[in-house]
Amino acid sequence: MDTIYALSTAQGKAGVAIIRISGPHAFEAVQALAGDVPAPRKASLRVLTDAQGVRLDEALVLTFAKNHSFTGEPTAELQVHGSTAVIAAVMNCLAALGNLRLSEPGEFTRRALENGQLDLAQVEGLADLIDAETEAQRRQALRVLSGDLGRRAEGWRKNLIRAAALLEATIDFADEEVPVDVSPEVSDLVTAVISDLENEISGVSTAERVRSGFEVAIVGAPNVGKSTLLNALAGRDAAITSEFAGTTRDVIEVRMDLGGLPVTVLDTAGLRETQDAVETIGINRAKQRAKLADLRVFLVDQDQLPELSVETDDIILRAKADLLTDGTGAISGKTGAGVSDLINQITDVLVDRASNAGLATRARHRDAMDRGLSALNTVMVLLPEGEDQADIAAEEVRIAIRALDSLVGRIDIENVLDEIFASFCLGK
Repeated sequence: MDTIYALSTAQGKAGVAIIRISGPHAFEAVQALAGDVPAPRKASLRVLTDAQGVRLDEALVLTFAKNHSFTGEPTAELQVHGSTAVIAAVMNCLAALGNLRLSEPGEFTRRALENGQLDLAQVEGLADLIDAETEAQRRQALRVLSGDLGRRAEGWRKNLIRAAALLEATIDFADEEVPVDVSPEVSDLVTAVISDLENEISGVSTAERVRSGFEVAIVGAPNVGKSTLLNALAGRDAAITSEFAGTTRDVIEVRMDLGGLPVTVLDTAGLRETQDAVETIGINRAKQRAKLADLRVFLVDQDQLPELSVETDDIILRAKADLLTDGTGAISGKTGAGVSDLINQITDVLVDRASNAGLATRARHRDAMDRGLSALNTVMVLLPEGEDQADIAAEEVRIAIRALDSLVGRIDIENVLDEIFASFCLGK
């Protein structure tokens, strides 16, 4: 196994930079630069020098013994001053040692997975935590990183292994009288897992939205004030506004943090009949994005009806409240009237939806649970057939176990590892 090293903190000037080393020669590298190897898990101040004894920097050195580090390997961290010159000098000295190499993206975390320090779901939770921009994303990522999904999957696995063992006993004693009918216990075990899986699957799409962001589309006719409202929500001139119809021809996006949730607000082209080919493309895109959005805010003039069908929780507001004598149910991006109420309304709807998010956060998780659920539903169909179908039912239980094992990386994970770890930085 190679010994790897990398800068674990962000590139650029900083007060402190952390260089991480992991592998069988990690402590030798510390010995070469610091003169000795500090006791594990005790921060020690050391002067780092190169091979000629020239002083590089004064650093805090931390070491972690095998099986007691993030990667599960002997690991060291050099906390040096965060100038580009110091970082480059220390990294060059590590490269010159000859028994180390620069890590690949995500290689530290990949070693943690391979050494049993993390399961695959925790690795994904760590990636999400690093990318988290909002409070809801942080909380969700921490739940996954803490191993909650892995523990849930382990519970399912335990129940299904018990169910498979009972069915196998029925097969083994096929020519003899089995003293106890195992079908009720198998049914109870499988039914419990099916119920859990259905609950988790129902929450995946919401969890994915918390991870990637909700979309809210502002929809309406031309010149109804959509772009002005977007600018008011963004607090800047994100969209061009004018009195001419058809100014907005493409979907304009603004990223926001509402109630701790990541939200992208979309300003869409005004919906109308037109002979302009370019504007027609924009209108078609507007309709498509609006239909796919999690929530739509319809701006309407006077007593007009929304241009698209209204879904549950969609918001309908009268446009240009500054020009109306009665501002009830109206909004104005120009004056700000009703903007705070709209933000609160959007936040309430999305926070309520986010409360239904499950532990599983990715399409990969949903696919694994769908495969497991399908197999278990087949088991429930076969159980009433008794001993004649026990061998097929047992195989379906094993199929479900393998599907759910892929959640945490026990099997069938090679095809997803490269994609997952490619999103990590070198030092993680």
